[in-house]
Amino acid sequence: MIGQRIRDLRKQKKMSQSELAKIIGVTQTTITAWETGKAEPSSSAVANLADYFGVTTDYLLGRPEEKKEKDSNSVDLADKKALLTYQGIPLSDEDREIIIRLMRGGQE
Repeated sequence: MIGQRIRDLRKQKKMSQSELAKIIGVTQTTITAWETGKAEPSSSAVANLADYFGVTTDYLLGRPEEKKEKDSNSVDLADKKALLTYQGIPLSDEDREIIIRLMRGGQE
């Protein structure tokens, strides 16, 4: 994956493997090995490539640009086991239901 990304980015800039190698500080043989999947670039080389091409390291590695992680502070209102409070006072089941209805736009 990373080799194909490197090749595509290099070709978009219409540059040779030798030109890229000089910029990144490796040999042309190393660029060939990366592009053919025979070797993997080091983390510092990935960072240098990302900086040069103006992309993220995640893009080069084939990862999604953004990863949405569940907020560790989030709680499901419907979870009866979760202790929810407002100004230190626990919410009743009725209060939870009202909040859920309001968040759904008043729908039952």
